[in-house]
Amino acid sequence: MEEEYIKLIFGLKLKQLRTKKKLSLFGLSKLSGLSKSYLNEIEKGKKYPKTDKIALLAEKLEVPYDSMVSLKLDKNLAPVGELLQSKVLKELPLELFGIKESDLIDIVANAPTKVNAFIATIIEIAKHYNFGKENFYLASLRSFQEASNNFFPELEEAVQNFSKAYQVHLKKSLGSKELEEILVEEYGYTINNKELGKYSELDNLRSIFIPKTKTLLIADHIDEAQRTFIYAKEIGYNYLNIEERLYTFTWIKFNNFDQVLNNFYASYFAGALVIPRDLITKDIDAFLAKPTFDKTFLANIKKSYNASPESIYQRLTNILPNDYHLENLFFLRLSHKGNSNRFEITKELHLTHQHSPHGNETNEKYCRRWVSIRVLQDIAKSSEEHLMDVQISHYPTDGLSYLIFSSATADPFKKDMYRSVSLGLLINNELKKKVKFLDDRAIKTFEVGVTCERCAIPDCAVRQSAPTILERQKKYATTEDVVAKLQEKFG
Repeated sequence: MEEEYIKLIFGLKLKQLRTKKKLSLFGLSKLSGLSKSYLNEIEKGKKYPKTDKIALLAEKLEVPYDSMVSLKLDKNLAPVGELLQSKVLKELPLELFGIKESDLIDIVANAPTKVNAFIATIIEIAKHYNFGKENFYLASLRSFQEASNNFFPELEEAVQNFSKAYQVHLKKSLGSKELEEILVEEYGYTINNKELGKYSELDNLRSIFIPKTKTLLIADHIDEAQRTFIYAKEIGYNYLNIEERLYTFTWIKFNNFDQVLNNFYASYFAGALVIPRDLITKDIDAFLAKPTFDKTFLANIKKSYNASPESIYQRLTNILPNDYHLENLFFLRLSHKGNSNRFEITKELHLTHQHSPHGNETNEKYCRRWVSIRVLQDIAKSSEEHLMDVQISHYPTDGLSYLIFSSATADPFKKDMYRSVSLGLLINNELKKKVKFLDDRAIKTFEVGVTCERCAIPDCAVRQSAPTILERQKKYATTEDVVAKLQEKFG
């Protein structure tokens, strides 16, 4: 067993025995003659006492020596031991949020029964919703992005430094050829465009990196924008000196949180390189200043930056909060199979607070009034490569309205599959100041819900399910009201 685990277990047992004797650390120090600071270090799992010290503590606490050194824990602390031995805490990105493992152990140890019940509850919920380790890592990453307003100055600066060092000019659109040359000449890459196409099992992958030979296998059917992003991301991994990384794009699985975080860093670097901050802000300025909504903006910007709609929308989630103080926004990516009635949220980000349109794992039907879904339905029926629309969505339940832009494209890797990406901006005083076309009558307003099962909008022509959850909540509220009246009448 790990030495660290043995120290932690001994410390927990000592603290439990001391507490049972109703002794403070000061009291145990006087009783044993050992310093208070030394005993505190033991209880926190930082030190393991020598044999004579253990014998002394066992004598003063009136327990057998063998019991003191045994790794067997009583029923109150047993779940804590299981938690420590499972190494779950090692997998959690605690340091990212400024949490020390020792602090968490201390919380668990101080109220083991209650905290363990809470942990068990979380695990049960996770199982019920099929929430695995990878889901947890991605949720942790979203929280990290949201806490930083999804803007990372050190990565923006790294892109600027890279452009100077390699004379990559960020005043114009980057092409894949320029980035490929850097990968080959500077980082010793070999680019292989044929091998992936030989394996039908890998048709959903865009690239695989083979670290031993520095070979980058690229799918032969990707477009110029996708190739440019893959090259930019590989440069990001190298320029940022990232070693703990993923080798496939898209990812197959994550082994640890560092891979998740580093994948994000490399992707952010790529987005900032392909869509430079100075250029995109000029386009945003021109777009927001127009008195009427320019539906061609995103189509034109896609050509300007050699980037996919998703990369552009993601980049806007970096720039708008920091440079325009439009912090209250959300990003959604939905997928849809053309001949089905199912729509799935496959990626989301919420800055400032958890906005109403968010993913769920309960098989509820997302509101069909969302522009995110409408563009997916439209592109599935058309021969267009890219469809874009805008609407104002008003949520009666929250009393909030959002200006939402949404783009849909066919999934290049899956037949009859479509994706939409959407950016939602809360309509508040800040947005009204910045967006001149907000009053454009061509932008339609829709009352929307989150899911049909929770929506109170009457006579909805596109409703997919009765408001069952809402009806159940109303029934519970009515029951509580009658019980309260009876208590008042007979109390």
